[in-house]
Amino acid sequence: MMKIEVNVLQGRGNAYTFGVNQAKALKDTPLFQKHLNRRKKSIRKYTSDYQVAKQFMHTYSPSLIEEVQGIADELGWSVQDVMHEYGGYQQSWKKSGCSAIMKDGVYGRNYDYHPKTYDGRFVLWQPNHGFAHIGFAQRMIGRMDGMNEKGLALGYHFVNRLRPEDGFICTSIARFVLDSCENVSQAVERLKDIPHRHAFNYSLADRSGNSMVVEASSKGVNVMDEHLGACTNHFQTLTKLNENRYKIEESQSRLVKLQRFQKGKPSAENIFQFLNDRKYGICKLDYRNWSGTIHTAVYDTKNLEVNVGIGVDALKVRFSFEDWLKGKKTVIRKIRGVLPEIEGTDHLEIPEQVESNGFINI
Repeated sequence: MMKIEVNVLQGRGNAYTFGVNQAKALKDTPLFQKHLNRRKKSIRKYTSDYQVAKQFMHTYSPSLIEEVQGIADELGWSVQDVMHEYGGYQQSWKKSGCSAIMKDGVYGRNYDYHPKTYDGRFVLWQPNHGFAHIGFAQRMIGRMDGMNEKGLALGYHFVNRLRPEDGFICTSIARFVLDSCENVSQAVERLKDIPHRHAFNYSLADRSGNSMVVEASSKGVNVMDEHLGACTNHFQTLTKLNENRYKIEESQSRLVKLQRFQKGKPSAENIFQFLNDRKYGICKLDYRNWSGTIHTAVYDTKNLEVNVGIGVDALKVRFSFEDWLKGKKTVIRKIRGVLPEIEGTDHLEIPEQVESNGFINI
């Protein structure tokens, strides 16, 4: 097994400065070297319409344009190159898992994927303009899951990547929603407006207790009213679009388990245990085939509190987003956990010189 760590980054105020600081933190890491090595493949594999991407950012998250400029200036890249590599417009996605439970304003979620692509960054961001949010970052400016200051939480669930069309990938879409939506209703409308590159489910919950699952692809978007408080990795209503993968039995079985569990009115703590403890059969261990649980996050949208864990059977770490919004800095700098030793995950490994007895550096 390998001990890994996720960096906790905090920022307030000027979006350009936030972009500069993120790029500074990135430049000296093994992760950035992977990004540099990936550039040749990225350039060959897809194109990105800078003007289209910029227009959507201007509409849904104006400060994000400033953040991108800060990243570009610090990395010494053109804004177009940053947008191509990190902007999320027209990109590919591999298969993955991911499970979510939405219950009375609590949103619990497993992120299941291959660790070699994992950014290893947990971000708290309060801009001068737009909503503050907390969550796991991916593709630099994107988010895997998160919750904003209004008590809206969301995450995404891979369905398929065949027959992609022009549009944004899930990480950028999640960022747009967190930056600009106050509740589930607004998030649903946003998900209808944004062009989708691939087929994904988006699970949502807010502090009023509302929850929703949105099935979205380049071919159509549908809102699932009868989602029973859970979401996995297949479409249930947009089946005529032929977006589901050939084998969805495991996703269907996992969905039934999640739906049955949430009927028992579980607490946020119960939800974390159910998602993260391997004895319940929800977390996944197939890391080498792009389907292992890298993190579990439970967002309490009413109390603006987050509990996270890295890997399965993880030590739970608590963040009070409400306190942070009031100006109190979090003392947590690293979130640590354990994953199997897998090739390509060196950027997450804890350096020997900073090993300690605890999982959290404070």
